[in-house]
Amino acid sequence: MLKKVNYGIIGCGMMASEHIQNIKLLDGACVSVVYDPVPELAHAAAQLAGGTKVAESLADLLAHEALDALVIVSPNHLHVAQLKEIAATRPLPVLCEKPLFTEPSDHQWVSDLEQTFPQPIWVAMEYRYMPPITALMDQVQQSTGGIKMLTIREHRFPFLPKVGNWNRFNSQSGGTLVEKCCHFFDLMRLVLQDEPVRIMASAGQSVNHLDEVYDGEVPDIWDNGYVIVDFAGGVRAMLELCMFAEGAEYQEEISAVGPDGKIECFVPGPGRFWPTETLGAAPVSKLVLSPRSPKMPETIEIPVNPDLLDAGDHNGSTFYQHQRFLNVVRGQGAVEVSLTDGARAVLMGQAAQESARTGRAVDLSF
Repeated sequence: MLKKVNYGIIGCGMMASEHIQNIKLLDGACVSVVYDPVPELAHAAAQLAGGTKVAESLADLLAHEALDALVIVSPNHLHVAQLKEIAATRPLPVLCEKPLFTEPSDHQWVSDLEQTFPQPIWVAMEYRYMPPITALMDQVQQSTGGIKMLTIREHRFPFLPKVGNWNRFNSQSGGTLVEKCCHFFDLMRLVLQDEPVRIMASAGQSVNHLDEVYDGEVPDIWDNGYVIVDFAGGVRAMLELCMFAEGAEYQEEISAVGPDGKIECFVPGPGRFWPTETLGAAPVSKLVLSPRSPKMPETIEIPVNPDLLDAGDHNGSTFYQHQRFLNVVRGQGAVEVSLTDGARAVLMGQAAQESARTGRAVDLSF
């Protein structure tokens, strides 16, 4: 029998609940301790985990004896400080939610950490593991004959309420094109197996949060934008984001086109937001293959295990990510989303933020 792996959860908000529910689905894994500075959140997470220990501080959590791995699910601007405390106190395998950092000045420290941290660190890029997206990646080269254009569109709901409303402000979130969109910049690099050289963006705050005020300040987080990315190999990629389009049937749409044809995947949003009482069952993910010759589009449904859909808002991907991370903790696999991957996704988001602010293209060199 495999040794049970004990997890510590750092940050107990909405996304922590998704991580806990998916850890509970793993064989030989459990959450043994949780920490959040908001006691109500910490105790709710502990109850969800099965009545586990509530730590009074990060130091208290790290002192917990039955601890084999950590999951950082705190607000974005806290990730680096918490990684520093973990590195100095008790280095353990870490799954750290995106974005890895929000301040440009933290990039060098994160780069150094990759060389010095004695345990694996995995950056949580759940979108890589959505079944329709993995199906697209499995068939993209054959279907396109080599990608020339890649488009990612996310039409979704506004930012949800968070403790302290930290996700309403660029200073704590890193900005929408970092906080929300680093997932998609990571996917661009992964699908294309290439690095960006230039980013152009136009974005702004048009609809959401304009009538909200927190401590005398109106939120400055953007809710829509376009980002064009030139890659070293000559491929162009584009992101289209709209965060006031939750009425759409599908939330994410990805298309790749090449000389032989096009491949697309369609991913629905969280099932809990779908009005089943009026529209029936939620949409099912699908893949569409469209060869140029002979012209014969083919649609393939990509159903996801209902238990995985019930365990979170990311189309089952959090479970598959945790399966792989658990293998790494047990010494049976390799990290698939490195600190370098996490950092480069943030740098692309920061470049997009700068381009949208200044109206100028931003060159990148990693």
